[in-house]
Amino acid sequence: MPRPRPLPAASPVIAMSRRALVFQHFNNDTPGRIGALLEAMDIRCDVVALHRGDEIPSLASYDVMLVLGGTQQAWQEEEFPWLLMEKEAIREWVSEKAKPYFGICFGHQLLAAALGGEVGYAAAPEIGVTTIEITAEDNAHPFIAGLGGTRQVMQWHSAEVKSLPAQAIALATSAVSPIQAMAVDSHAIGVQFHCEWTLERIHGWGAMPTWTRALDEAFGPGAHPRFLAACTPAMPTIEAMTDRLFDNFRRTAKL
Repeated sequence: MPRPRPLPAASPVIAMSRRALVFQHFNNDTPGRIGALLEAMDIRCDVVALHRGDEIPSLASYDVMLVLGGTQQAWQEEEFPWLLMEKEAIREWVSEKAKPYFGICFGHQLLAAALGGEVGYAAAPEIGVTTIEITAEDNAHPFIAGLGGTRQVMQWHSAEVKSLPAQAIALATSAVSPIQAMAVDSHAIGVQFHCEWTLERIHGWGAMPTWTRALDEAFGPGAHPRFLAACTPAMPTIEAMTDRLFDNFRRTAKL
């Protein structure tokens, strides 16, 4: 896959008339490369920090929903009561309104849980650069057109989608977590992997004690430089895949 081109900047003279509703679940998380691709289409990202008590706004004024990763689990509604409202908003958006939805990691799991699928702990965590297998080209959903076969991705999760909602189909798999991506009709996609991460963001983790502690717990003391070194050579190919995946989503969901 060719090296990704730099992202185009959003026009400075055209006001962003379309809006993306972004659900955030922990501090310092951002829409990353997916957010930049949306903004390049003159779509403004409005981030709602659910973990900090932000209320979910009316869905009527939004064009796309982007749901990010989280440190919570999809079934922890007693610990995080706002999960009930978030799942209801996702269900309304995807099932009733049938509008464009992009879910990443926790957002992938919440899409499944909101629509009647099952989410639980995976047999083992997947962290760092891993390999997935995308559905063969001859049976490909438009979301994964041109992406069939083995792909490297970035992961950080301990839970997984155990069973699909009735209206969803699987798009990708891995040896650890069989449902690595799914589609609901032609307007909603969930991916277990972190296609929004950028190398710049991973660099920045070195200054964030929460991230460095988590990396040390996963890989041993002083893990951040080793993690960064492992990610660096893989990132151009991963970003190129992200760009193709988003372009397929944009076209198929008529965003």
